[in-house]
This record gives sequence, structure tokens and C-alpha cells, in this order.
Amino acid sequence: MTMKDTIDPMPAERSVPAEGFANRKLIRPSLNRTDHNHNHTAAPMGERRPERPERNDRSNGPKKAAPPEQTNAENFYYQKQMQSRTPMVVVLTDGEEIHGVIEWYDKTCIKLNRNSSPNLMIYKPSIKYMFKEGENSKKS
Repeated sequence: MTMKDTIDPMPAERSVPAEGFANRKLIRPSLNRTDHNHNHTAAPMGERRPERPERNDRSNGPKKAAPPEQTNAENFYYQKQMQSRTPMVVVLTDGEEIHGVIEWYDKTCIKLNRNSSPNLMIYKPSIKYMFKEGENSKKS
């Protein structure tokens, strides 16, 4: 038995002329959906309406600049207190209060001059808060 014997002969399909495909028109029905959860309107035939605006569309104007990483408010505060030699109270994280005048500061610490005690260099992470001496502080 050969392979030719096992296959049933089938009639060849009729070929459709290529011009028959060119005259066909795709018809898209307009579906009027009544979704209560979405506010969709049907787009006119042939037009495609996006569901939501593109994320990279910048038609609302230029992108806002990111806020500055450092505002320098802390630096201005230290400068003002140093220039006026304001007596300060520095409250540490353990609750201890240290009285003195800020002599200088840097990124990690401040130097506090004290009258009746040795001067101190205080690391900023150990400071809970500070205030001008003579002001009542209600912070805890």
C-alpha cells in the first residue's frame, strides 16, 4: 500500500480572483453601549477615540520642576543666630537641655559656646529641637 492509495482525492478549491477582495468594504457596526460605570460616547465611523489621554502627552504645559533637595532654611537660621549671638537652648533626644551661643555649624554638627562650662560640639542627629533662650517651649 502506498501513500497515494490511502489519501482520498479531494476536489481543488475554486480560486477567487484578486479583484473580488479589493471591492469588499469592512463594515463596523456602531455599538451603543449603556455602561453605567463609564461615560463613553460613540466615536464617528472611521475615527478612533482613545479611552484616556496618553501619559506622555504634555499638552497642559511644561513639566513642573522637582522641588529643590535643600532649601537652605536651616543654614539661614544658623547664620542669623550666629551673627546676632542669640542665646539658645538645645534640647537633646534624651531630654537634656544645653544653654549657649552657636559659634559655627557644618553638615553634621554645631559648636555651642557656653559661659560657665566647656564649649560643646553637638551632632545634629542627637538634637531633638532648639529654641531661643527666654522663649517658653511647650514641645515634647
